Amino acid sequence: MPLVSTSSIVDAAREARVGAAAFNVIHLETAEALVSAAERAETPLILQISENCIRYHGALLPLTRATLALAEASTARVSVHLDHLTDAALVREGVDAGVSSVMVDASALPYEENVAATAELTAWCHDRGVYVEAELGEVGGKDGAHAPGTRTDPDEALAFVRATGVDALAVAVGSSHAMRERTTVLDKELIAALRAKLPVPLVLHGSSGVPDEELRRAIAAGMTKINISTHLVSVFTGSIRETLGREPELVDSRKYVRPAREAVAREAARLLGILGAKAEIPGQYAPQAPACG
Repeated sequence: MPLVSTSSIVDAAREARVGAAAFNVIHLETAEALVSAAERAETPLILQISENCIRYHGALLPLTRATLALAEASTARVSVHLDHLTDAALVREGVDAGVSSVMVDASALPYEENVAATAELTAWCHDRGVYVEAELGEVGGKDGAHAPGTRTDPDEALAFVRATGVDALAVAVGSSHAMRERTTVLDKELIAALRAKLPVPLVLHGSSGVPDEELRRAIAAGMTKINISTHLVSVFTGSIRETLGREPELVDSRKYVRPAREAVAREAARLLGILGAKAEIPGQYAPQAPACG
């Protein structure tokens, strides 16, 4: 199937009031597992490659091109997105390589500098038909620098979206990056307030620490794009530990990576079913129409 755009996946999910899954690629094996999961679940998927991942591999192009090739060859609707890019040169290189969306992360800068940097890169991306996500309220735990209690202010978020022209906004509503236990309770009232205030889709970072039903409640409240990385990385690593613990004599990495790849594919397919299901959860957090267009 030809590559699809991240915007088409996110916009369709927002319209249907379901989650648009965005799972992080760490290496080729996880990319293969995630594409397999999308095919099994028959659900669209956004494959994300972070700046940290690019730095690990030493360059953007090899893994990005391989991921694009896997997405294009898949029978599922798969897009490729670059996540948490702080380097403008990587934004431009990724767009030239063929990704359909990027997250411009200037959130470490003072507010006015964040706005200026994000607006400039957003305009450049829009000239090339590329969808842009950005971050305003700090997401707890990012690089150990953000307080978990941080929350996005709806009025400030609206001003930021208007000033930058971004297409989606990552918001701080109680989640935290790199969590290994799925115990987080999100601020659904704030999610609903942000959904009512903003004309763009909301993005939940740090979703690995959020239980299944809480994710569904967040979607019901108005969250759209759901980013998950650490949880699936833990599944991969846990499988390798289990295989090597059972067969410590193994030396051929394919013999312990293959079951790890399969374990990620199974769990990712299960999560796709959770996020892509209609979140018909009763309560006061039903999504509302945006206050402005």
